[in-house]
Amino acid sequence: MTAHLVAGKATPRGAFPHVKVAGGFIFVSGTSSRRPDDTIAGAEIDSYGTTRLDIREQTGAVIANIADLLSVAGAHLADLVSVTTYLVNMNDFGGYNQVWAEYFDHTGPTRTTVAVHQLPHPHLLIEMQAIAVASQTSAVAPQTATTGRSDNRD
Repeated sequence: MTAHLVAGKATPRGAFPHVKVAGGFIFVSGTSSRRPDDTIAGAEIDSYGTTRLDIREQTGAVIANIADLLSVAGAHLADLVSVTTYLVNMNDFGGYNQVWAEYFDHTGPTRTTVAVHQLPHPHLLIEMQAIAVASQTSAVAPQTATTGRSDNRD
């Protein structure tokens, strides 16, 4: 088993890796649209302090983050077998589903979507965790991953 933190991605907000490879599978920890600088894709605050949250932008950013995390283990979105999505508001399901369909169809990973009371930041609308199949050639690129514990991520 190998566990990895991925350089250039938001640091986990707890003692867990971004990715763990075990038993022929790649497990991706809960991933949001949070950027390495702790800003959130799909969350804007205007000069009056009004917050605009965009489920479509956040969904796309989460899937892109998962793709980046999988690439460290030599995998791609096509290698996903299961995704669990956590939405703060089921009224966002339609926008999330539209963006999902830009990446996957009925041959894609199995999926479960559940509503949760809140996520680790009030501007996060969505978080996903994923499981992918590791290929025989899956390996961690030393320049983009480290092993060990982390301190800050959702």
